[in-house]
Amino acid sequence: MSSTPGLLDVILGYDCNLGCDYCTITPAMRRRSLASAQVLAAMRQARHDGFEEVAFTGGEPTIRGDLLGLLDAARSLGFVGRKVQTNGLMLGQGDNAARLVAAGATLVHISVHTHEAEAYDALVRSAGAHARMVAGLDAVLAAGVPLVVDVILKEDTYRKLPAALVWLHARGVRAVDLWYVSLTDGNADNIASLPRMRDVVPVMASAFAVARTQAMTLRSLHVPRCLLGPDHGHAFDPGAARVRVLTPDACFDLRDSRLAGQLQVPACRGCEFEALCPGLRPDYLEVFGDDEVATARGQVPSMPARRTLPVLGA
Repeated sequence: MSSTPGLLDVILGYDCNLGCDYCTITPAMRRRSLASAQVLAAMRQARHDGFEEVAFTGGEPTIRGDLLGLLDAARSLGFVGRKVQTNGLMLGQGDNAARLVAAGATLVHISVHTHEAEAYDALVRSAGAHARMVAGLDAVLAAGVPLVVDVILKEDTYRKLPAALVWLHARGVRAVDLWYVSLTDGNADNIASLPRMRDVVPVMASAFAVARTQAMTLRSLHVPRCLLGPDHGHAFDPGAARVRVLTPDACFDLRDSRLAGQLQVPACRGCEFEALCPGLRPDYLEVFGDDEVATARGQVPSMPARRTLPVLGA
């Protein structure tokens, strides 16, 4: 048994009640899910191995009929932290948010892909979804459980990030995580969705300034510290902790996931953050190479891009 507490991150299944335009989940993946018995066995093993937190995600975990029972079981097994990561649409209906908390949820993450209603509905491909998401957001805040909002940084959303933080703060949100869009599985060929970090970082700097004035906690999950400059303290690497991921297909450490930054480039050698920073995701390096990191370090790029952005109008 390890003496280091950890998180068991359970992807219950890949099915979802939305169809986001950047989603990495393929139609074939949506048919795969974990049985309740598999999850219970994995939780028992995780507790035996010293894990103290569990997270339920997907897909969309709130469409599972066994979610409340799994939360209650996690509480009975002694998990002190019990997180649900959701799009929030189900939590604005009836007393669902209160029931989630009563079943044992100690932390809720809600994905707010963009704060503008028309853009949100278009992104998730569901008319009226923004209103349902807002209802879920408000219900979780009213339930009093700690809340973190996940915001996606993609080509058509990142420019509105500072405005999104102002909107979220006005609703009562005080913690936000920034996720960089991934080119894997179902989104592998959507290269146009991936912005260059050198374009996004100045907008992030404005967002960090907004967060400081509003006493909000703002974390960046995928941008290397060297590119964030004086804002490098906002960088957050979930894979640095002890995280075991259970999916319908496999069980692995988060640091080995394709969605985690896992490649340090030659320019990373000797960087003051070398021991902390996991580097860049392979999907990002394939499109943009390492020139941004190399330039930040005053070095010559050594890893050219292997994929090209589509030509507008072509």
